[in-house]
Parts: sequence; C-alpha cells; structure tokens
Amino acid sequence: MSPGRMALHTGLVLLLGVGLGLFAKYLDHRQGALPAPLLALDEALDLHNFLGRFAPWALIVLCLALYSRSAKRAAAHVFLFFAGMVSSYYLYSKLAAGFFPASYALIWAGCTLLSPLAAFVCWYAGGQGRAALLLSSLLIEAFFNMTFAYGWGYLDLRSGLELLVLAGALAVLRRKSGRDTLLMAVLGAALAPVLNGVLPY
Repeated sequence: MSPGRMALHTGLVLLLGVGLGLFAKYLDHRQGALPAPLLALDEALDLHNFLGRFAPWALIVLCLALYSRSAKRAAAHVFLFFAGMVSSYYLYSKLAAGFFPASYALIWAGCTLLSPLAAFVCWYAGGQGRAALLLSSLLIEAFFNMTFAYGWGYLDLRSGLELLVLAGALAVLRRKSGRDTLLMAVLGAALAPVLNGVLPY
C-alpha cells in the first residue's frame, strides 16, 4: 500500500471515531427531540444507552485491529479511533450539552491511552495456531462478560444488542475449522468467570 493510501485509511479511521462519538452524544443529549425515524429506533432499541456502554466500541476496535495490515497499524488505527471518538463525545458534552462528567472522561481517556497496546496484541488473534486460538478465546471471554450478567444459579442477558455484539465478535474471530471455532467459543465462556472475578466492572 502506498504511503498516501495508508494516510487516507488512517484519516478515515480518525473521522469515523469523531463521527461516531458525535452521533452517540447527540442521541444521548437530544433524546427527546430526535427526528421521528431516529426517535423510533432509539425507543425500540434503547440505542443511546447501548452506545454509552463499552460493548459496541469494543467490537468496532476489534474489527479495526484484526483487519489492519500489521500489528503496528492496528495499534495506530485503534488509538486514533478512540482519540477521535472520546474527544468529540466529551467536547460535545461540554460545549453543547453544558455537562462534563470528569470521572467518566478519565476512564475513557485511560482506555484510549492503553488501546494501542491492546490492539497490537489483538491483531495476532487473526493468525493461526494455538496461540491465536487462545488469544481469540480470551477476547470472546471479555465479550461474554459484556453480554451476560451471571452468578450462582442465574444467567441474564444484558440486552439483545449486546448479544449481537457477541455474535459479531464470534464471526470476526472465527477459525478456519468449525471445530476450532466451537472450541474458541466454549473456552471463552468457560474462562469468563475468571475474568469477571479479576475485573468485575
């Protein structure tokens, strides 16, 4: 890929983050005054609350990481996406909504700073072999915990949209062998309580 084309792709990733950050905050801020089609969609799916959670953004950056041409490009793309999304979201919140939740902004800023390292590692989940299979299982483990709330004797689905996110993660992480894909999913679900015990939030 030529340097110009690489720069174009990188710029588009940044613009995607900015656009989605603005859209998410617009839905949240203007919830009661949305255009009729968007209002109906938001009421049916609770879209503004869904975009306030981590699951949809995790799936987007997983796709950005896996479909980048190298681990370094994955790190750059994911960082720029998060930088654009978080900046536009909280600038809109401060300038248009007149509200700046500093604690949440710091959490998302921390995620942005850590995202290049996470994306660099996640890129290798797109490979083959046992290491890639294990890494994919660990990613499914994280998506499983974003989809379900569970404990002794109960398993609750957080929302249908989170279930779609989990299905999307399974689709992009699928292995060449159906058996390996099933093993990845089972391992992810089995290991999920371990991650939930370490990172309950």
